[in-house]
Amino acid sequence: QVQLVESGGGLVQAGGSLRLSCAASGSITSIYTMGWYRQAPGKQREMVATITRNGSTNYAYSVKGRFTISRQNAENTVYLQMNSLKPEDTAVYYCRGVLNANYAYANYAYWGQGTQVTVSS
Repeated sequence: QVQLVESGGGLVQAGGSLRLSCAASGSITSIYTMGWYRQAPGKQREMVATITRNGSTNYAYSVKGRFTISRQNAENTVYLQMNSLKPEDTAVYYCRGVLNANYAYANYAYWGQGTQVTVSS
């Protein structure tokens, strides 16, 4: 069974920083693209940042220059460094990983349970 577990959320003032972590565990064969998504109350879930296995990154326009995604392949972990946080960054942040488990025929996307980030003005 595969699990993605996020940590690092919390309450921070506008302009502050937080670092989110997501560790994948279980019978993992390979992890491909990993990413962070967020969902604010009353809004749809949106992509924040993604990173491929070889380190290519993609960011939502709203976070470019403020957030940095990185990963440690050996530890099946992905990070999101969030700087210059704004109240509109308030949301539940979810980790997503596309991976192969148990040498299965196909790869699947797995989600973490989410971690709350609240930015006060």
